[in-house]
Amino acid sequence: MDDIEELRAKHLAAVAAARDAEALEAARIAALGKKGEISLKMRELGRMSPEERKSAGPALNALKDEIDAAVRARRAEIEDAALEERLEAEWIDVTLPARPRPSGTIHPVSQVMDELTAIFADMGFAVAEGPQVETDWHNFDALNIPPEHPARQEHDTFFMARAGDDERPPHVLRTHTSPVQIRAMQQQGAPLRVIAPGRVYRMDMDQTHTPMFHQVEGLAVGRDISMANLKWTLEEFCRAFFEVETVELRFRASHFPFTEPSAEVDIRCSWADGQLRIGEGDDWMEILGSGMVHPRVLRAGGIDPDQWQGFAFGIGIDRLAMLKYGIPDLRAFFESDLRWLRHYGFAALDIPELAGGLSR
Repeated sequence: MDDIEELRAKHLAAVAAARDAEALEAARIAALGKKGEISLKMRELGRMSPEERKSAGPALNALKDEIDAAVRARRAEIEDAALEERLEAEWIDVTLPARPRPSGTIHPVSQVMDELTAIFADMGFAVAEGPQVETDWHNFDALNIPPEHPARQEHDTFFMARAGDDERPPHVLRTHTSPVQIRAMQQQGAPLRVIAPGRVYRMDMDQTHTPMFHQVEGLAVGRDISMANLKWTLEEFCRAFFEVETVELRFRASHFPFTEPSAEVDIRCSWADGQLRIGEGDDWMEILGSGMVHPRVLRAGGIDPDQWQGFAFGIGIDRLAMLKYGIPDLRAFFESDLRWLRHYGFAALDIPELAGGLSR
């Protein structure tokens, strides 16, 4: 029995002294492994007399269970200590507010395009699209722009010559989205109501002009459409877009090759204290061009001008964005300055809708 007490004291001390999992496993093997001291002692039971075995057997089994329990307890202590050390090293205060994730913004031009689409969709206008590299015929001839018209000159239009083909007119980067109207008339016929938003290109660059900018064209073709319908459509658009109760428009006679009669449209406004206010004041600001579609344009679109007539209008999307959201310089739209985008941009879920308000 003295031997058992010595083994007990020796191996319990070894288990308690273990500082890591490897040392603890070594202490366990020394006591309970196949060649451990306690295991070897238990093998000696077969050589003992029944009386000795009767007393030594229970004592050895009790020692084995005690050492095994001590190993398990010490292993748990070592694992808890390791976890505490790891948590201390990787400490984080979960009560701190979460760091905001970097988020992109919707460009003002894209936002205004969505606003335009929502407004005109409510009036029954569909969205039509077309290529940005257009044929000379779609961009000019079909829109009643003769060869001698200034818009065809190289100071205004980006021409794209075709290699090995000197006889046919070159393609152009479209100077307006009006060619989409021709394609829509050819594809859908009459009656027709579409808007055509998109990029256009002209050789110009200053605070209010860039070589690439954005326009939206509107076209409505029917049997009894008149300037009165055009006036109502534009008034409703301005009221919804600028989110004002009253709008007053002024139509001034003008000239566009693709409309007859043609009119520039001004909107009543004021610039009190440097702030634009729509629908009040004594000032007028030009916002778009419009008119009744020229019979030659209808005919180029495959529509009989003796049976159908329509109105068309064109608006600069970039300028609308500048007016509504107070953006002073058009060139900043295309400089990809993240500071500018964060300031003037919109959240991804700020989807314009008339029911909830365009600029909530």
